[in-house]
Amino acid sequence: MTTEEPMPQRPLVFAHRGASAAFAEHTRAAYLQALADGADGVECDVHLTRDQHVVLLHDANLDRTSDGTGPVAERTLRELRHLDFSSWKGVRIPEIYGARSEQFLTLPELLDILRGAGRPVKLAIELKHPSPYQLKLEDRVLDLLRREGWDPAASTVDNVAITFMSFSPDSLRHLLQSVPARYICQLVDDINVHEIRGGLGLGLITGGAIANLMKATQLEAERILDARLVSLAGPGIDYVREHPARVQRWLYSGRRFRVWTVDSAEDVTLCQELGIHEITTNVPARVLAQLQLASPQGR
Repeated sequence: MTTEEPMPQRPLVFAHRGASAAFAEHTRAAYLQALADGADGVECDVHLTRDQHVVLLHDANLDRTSDGTGPVAERTLRELRHLDFSSWKGVRIPEIYGARSEQFLTLPELLDILRGAGRPVKLAIELKHPSPYQLKLEDRVLDLLRREGWDPAASTVDNVAITFMSFSPDSLRHLLQSVPARYICQLVDDINVHEIRGGLGLGLITGGAIANLMKATQLEAERILDARLVSLAGPGIDYVREHPARVQRWLYSGRRFRVWTVDSAEDVTLCQELGIHEITTNVPARVLAQLQLASPQGR
């Protein structure tokens, strides 16, 4: 009597800031589209407003993704509600995805969207640093989740399974006081001191000091993963290509991998070949289609 070997599982697909190739990142439309695309989970970045609300934005400043300007941390939630966070994308938003004035989201509003998915869904929350509020950002996020009914042992809110991410080792150490290590992801990326120094445009001394600080943070992040202090490794796809031996070592040691931002067919294939567990992408529908063709029986 023979037994069939189980089919290998496909990587889970997380929509990076929602389906952000289709609609403006972090907007209601982007997240609703991600759910419609069948994404296993979604990713978001969080900042604190001046009045201590947790809001979904990648940048510390408003200039790139809104018609406002200046630091997010200096605005109240009420002030942010009056800004336009979707028109810069130049894409019409279907009526079913809400009005332009409804596109800006707080973390509780995203949770409500995910609760309405009608299926289990994952949420990866990236805590953005440096923050003028320092580790108060982590405290506010955890307090908010507790009020929403978060179960720390399972890290769930109703049908939503939550993990936490940051490039900041200090952030992760702070989270470890309240969150099991299996739900925490250390993000890592290569820091090129010369490129950072030039790109910041801050002058040789200041730019060099900031670049060196960022490099030190990267090395500390790698030490956290070497020491198995957290269960999830979150390298960028370029990092995966540049450090195959380190990636294999972490994989063999039991780290679960969440790789970003994986949009091209070649990068999806690379992640499959390496045995990457989770893919973060701007194009979840396209990545899911490729994975399903490669593995017709799904997960």
